[in-house]
Amino acid sequence: MYKRALYIFIIGLLMMSCSQQSDPQTAARCLEEAETALANDSIYQGETLLRKAIQLSEASEDWHTHYIAYQRLAEALSQSNPEEALKLMKKALSVYEQHPDNERNYVMLLDYAGTYAAQVAFNAEGSFDEALGFINRAYDIAEKQQMKDMMCQTLTSRANIVWAQEDYRQALDLAHRAESVATTNLKPGTQQVLARCYLSLNMLDSAETVYRQIDPGNDVHLAYIVQSNLAKIALRRMGATQVEDSVDEAFLQIEDFYYKALDQKDQYYQETLRQEMENQQLDYRSKMYGRTLLITIIASLIVILAMILAVRYRMRAQRRERELEQSKLENELLLQEQEKRQLQQEAAHQKAQLHQANEVVAFLQNHILERTAVIQKLNQSGDSLITLSPHEWSEIERTLNAIDNNRFAHIREQYPEMQEDDIRLCILTRLGISNRTIGNIYCITISAVQHRKLKLKKDVFGESNPDITLEQILTS
Repeated sequence: MYKRALYIFIIGLLMMSCSQQSDPQTAARCLEEAETALANDSIYQGETLLRKAIQLSEASEDWHTHYIAYQRLAEALSQSNPEEALKLMKKALSVYEQHPDNERNYVMLLDYAGTYAAQVAFNAEGSFDEALGFINRAYDIAEKQQMKDMMCQTLTSRANIVWAQEDYRQALDLAHRAESVATTNLKPGTQQVLARCYLSLNMLDSAETVYRQIDPGNDVHLAYIVQSNLAKIALRRMGATQVEDSVDEAFLQIEDFYYKALDQKDQYYQETLRQEMENQQLDYRSKMYGRTLLITIIASLIVILAMILAVRYRMRAQRRERELEQSKLENELLLQEQEKRQLQQEAAHQKAQLHQANEVVAFLQNHILERTAVIQKLNQSGDSLITLSPHEWSEIERTLNAIDNNRFAHIREQYPEMQEDDIRLCILTRLGISNRTIGNIYCITISAVQHRKLKLKKDVFGESNPDITLEQILTS
């Protein structure tokens, strides 16, 4: 009793010491950390966390997080590696189509896939058919469900693809349609595409009007696009084509500086994050060491106290156990002796009853068989030819089944391939008819009867032991 209480208490202490450990990281939490890292322009950290989220979500069958993580990773890689981004988006679509949960997410996945397919086609100067296939499927679902924001997004994406195909008029029409259903947060992006179409058609006034309507807010990259294109419009009006090319080159350099600054910011963020994690680990270890030491001291005191109590309890228990065992042993010996005598008496009585019952049964069976006309006919025939009619064979078999627990009915059921002559030979053997009499019935010699019995024993009953006779098989 004391030992069990001690073990339970020690286990409780160990569980308390481990209770402060951090919970295992889930896929959803890993996705949140990745999005936080990407929001802080930590691209490498975000990619690492997204790949981990993909593994965790697949292992836990969290399919929503699984395809969202694929989408976010594709979005993070879209600028540096559009081919990989397209592959990831196709995986996201495959996961969603196997485990659908929200049609708005499906539209977004299709739109992203179309955008990345268009980037790949633009870089490789290939066909935009795959990109348009994704975008058109997304638009059809958005229009059917009347998702205004998704309709705007997909129309904008189609306008971008058509513009890349240099069909500026159709791109302008699609951009106008997108602007007509644009929400407040999507309007700057739609206006950007619309202004680009005006600029490609050399409609400088319309392009300038749209660019000046765009409010970039805190989006530095959008502000750069607006200002660079306004500068291009001014230079194009002046006819300064060469200067426009120089301005383009200057803005490209500025954009390169911008991305380098983002990379440096990412490195600083990762270094800061690494230091914070190291500090947290050191603080956690110091707390764990202190807690472990305290628990160890308390557990040691409890163990010593429990050992003292256990020794005293064990000494008293041993004395009681010896007394009880001695008393039980004496009682058990007495009971065993009584039970042994009683079992011997019962066994002798049952043996005598069984022997009497067997003798009565055997007497009755023999009496019934002896009174049967067919048996009398067999016993009185001597060496003369014996002929039994089918009715007589049927009568003797019914009699045997009646007094012998349906033995031959079971034989017929268990060995359906046996011939009727074999059944009759078994009947005569079970009746104890001599081989001479059986030979008179079948008109064969005694040795032929013995041969038939041996063949029947081996071929039908599968008994090859020469010490076991057909009579023993039928009796058992």
